[in-house]
Amino acid sequence: MERKSIDHDQDDLEEVTIFDVAKEAGVSSSTVSRVINNKEYVRADKRERVLQAMAQLGYVANIQARSLAGGRTNIVGLLVQGLDNGYIGEIIKGIDNELNESHYDIMLYTAHLGKTKESAYVTRLTRNVVDGLLLVLPRNTEAYLETLHKRRFPHVLVDHQGFSHGMPVPTVKAKNWHGGYDATRYLIQLGHRRIGFITGDLEMGCAHDRLAGYKAALQEYDLPIIPELICEGNFLQPLGYSGAKELLSLPEPPTAIFASNDISAFGVMEAARDHGLQIPRDISIVGFDDIPQAAHVHPPLTTVRQPLEEMGQRAARLLLHYIAHPDAEVEQIELPTELIIRESCQAPHQL
Repeated sequence: MERKSIDHDQDDLEEVTIFDVAKEAGVSSSTVSRVINNKEYVRADKRERVLQAMAQLGYVANIQARSLAGGRTNIVGLLVQGLDNGYIGEIIKGIDNELNESHYDIMLYTAHLGKTKESAYVTRLTRNVVDGLLLVLPRNTEAYLETLHKRRFPHVLVDHQGFSHGMPVPTVKAKNWHGGYDATRYLIQLGHRRIGFITGDLEMGCAHDRLAGYKAALQEYDLPIIPELICEGNFLQPLGYSGAKELLSLPEPPTAIFASNDISAFGVMEAARDHGLQIPRDISIVGFDDIPQAAHVHPPLTTVRQPLEEMGQRAARLLLHYIAHPDAEVEQIELPTELIIRESCQAPHQL
């Protein structure tokens, strides 16, 4: 909120304090403090007078001072790897909706896949800046999770394997193994026997789980696990593209490719077209996540739906629980996935 200057030059404007707000609202400074820290036991009319006085005087709370004084900042730190895909956007939507209901704000940091940057941001945010921390697809947890645990600093990880140094970590994720299994089984039941797989970033537990689900489905149907049909990716479109080009250049290429996320699957679709193939007549393609774009590519992508928005909501709700109850037991929430069948798959046409 922009501070309003009343009969003062900007250079002469002194910092507005809670005592100024209290005088303007006709309440005690302790009442102002309770309103700022979103505490209960403030009558609605007094709360409204305080908020109006804050707006009129242009009061800006000193977040760090409030925290050091034992109050809450009413801010949650959110650390993500980037903002360049629908996966992150859907999770943030769920987080924002939940925190807004509880009158919390978000302080967002993007690590851009940098391990050192991720650790530095965690350190910065936990120094009396935020009340709790949400980490989406973290990559460097060994650098700080033990410290967060010992300090009992409220934190929740989204799409993480749930353990660090052998100790349980508060997590919210989807059933990645089941999603990988269901997608592969669907392709097998269509008649595909050579199914390519493009992994996600294998530093992340969700990527391992999806790969394990793929392998389990092959084994259940007595199909061999062929190393040349598995290409390592990183959840990004360029490696989805190059991995698909590699698979399609094999002497006996796959008739279907399962990519570990929709972004990679879009790269697979591009590579298939560059190879002169029609989807799904010549090659079937499956993704994972069901980001909004998946329903609008051509042909619409068959994919495994993660309840991304719900994951964000549940993670924010769990974090607020830890903020209110720092000694609460560690919870690990795993939400179901669902295979969404669209138009990018069919039985191999040569059968």
